[in-house]
Amino acid sequence: MDHFKYLIIGGGMTADAAVQGIRSVDPVGSICIMSAETDPPYNRPPLSKALWKGETVDSIWRKTQDQKVTLLLGRTVTRIDAKEKRIVDSGTSSYSWEKLLLATGCSPRRLPFDDKQIIYFRTFADYRHLRTLAEEQKRFAVIGGGFIGSEMAAALNLYAKEVVMVFPGEGICDRVFPKELSEFVTDFYRKKGVQVVSKAKLSGLETKDGSFVLKAGNKGDIFVDAVVAGVGVEPNVELAKALGLKVDNGIVVDEFLRTGQADIYAAGDVASFFNQSLGKRIRVEHEDNANTMGRQAGRNMAGQPEPYNHLPSFYSDLFELGYEAVGELDSRLRTVVDWKEPYKEGVVYYLENNRVRGVLLWNVWGKVDVARALIAESKPVREEELKGRLH
Repeated sequence: MDHFKYLIIGGGMTADAAVQGIRSVDPVGSICIMSAETDPPYNRPPLSKALWKGETVDSIWRKTQDQKVTLLLGRTVTRIDAKEKRIVDSGTSSYSWEKLLLATGCSPRRLPFDDKQIIYFRTFADYRHLRTLAEEQKRFAVIGGGFIGSEMAAALNLYAKEVVMVFPGEGICDRVFPKELSEFVTDFYRKKGVQVVSKAKLSGLETKDGSFVLKAGNKGDIFVDAVVAGVGVEPNVELAKALGLKVDNGIVVDEFLRTGQADIYAAGDVASFFNQSLGKRIRVEHEDNANTMGRQAGRNMAGQPEPYNHLPSFYSDLFELGYEAVGELDSRLRTVVDWKEPYKEGVVYYLENNRVRGVLLWNVWGKVDVARALIAESKPVREEELKGRLH
């Protein structure tokens, strides 16, 4: 049985960031990453952004292996014992640890019908599959009008493909953007040539004459050559449950990213942590959190504990439009919109109890830290105080 000082379950950005954190404190302790993916750690955002705009695949690799790490790829945990600090993997090999990090991430939500032909876009393997199809096929359906769906529709459209977006909402990103901005983006996509089918209730997927047919109820049948889905994700908490850890919308961790069991930590998409600025537990599925939390978890495991108080940000590219955002972006909250140029450049503030809970920087760059500080303020704000504040 192999023994490691640090064992990391999960092979994404969080795992690589944890290795960096460990190595900043402990340059020699043995580290093992066990990942269900067959690829070593890579940057995930380019899969729906830069790789479709000409960036090379070589640019995504995190080069984790350069940090003196044992990489066990294509492996899953079949048995785990917290008391003995031992796991058995799908290859029936056994490993023991001193410190364990659960960086198990998330898995795509599935549609409630036969979906074997649908690409649930999440991994580099999914990208390779879709890129091959994009070389061969012409017309693509993108199911989902949120973060991933909007990016994938733009990417495929820029790749000179016919794209139809299908989703149940009123407009693109309507759960995040204020109504008027969602309407603008939806119209913007249509002007780019994307066919937007909103308020659609999908009931099935069939094949006919070599094509796929999406059954969209009163919206009719939609004929395409390939189907991509981005309908959200669910945290991978099965291993945490097997260990008897507390789970509540993710693996519950304290301010030092520790679970309820000694020497077991969790970080990244799967971790539910208390954020001081928002005064509540949150779980964040974006790159900034993966990198920042992963690195902090690694340092904490290696003996340099610091509380994780970071409020993560995220960003997106929608054709030539783009944004950075931080905090809670929920269109159900009260919003204050401060346009420098309507729908081209401006700031959207999301308020609850007269406090800023989230900030959307629409084609406004370099203001994330200022937005974080605004969210962290304990005093209420008046709407007029926000005008021009972040331009």
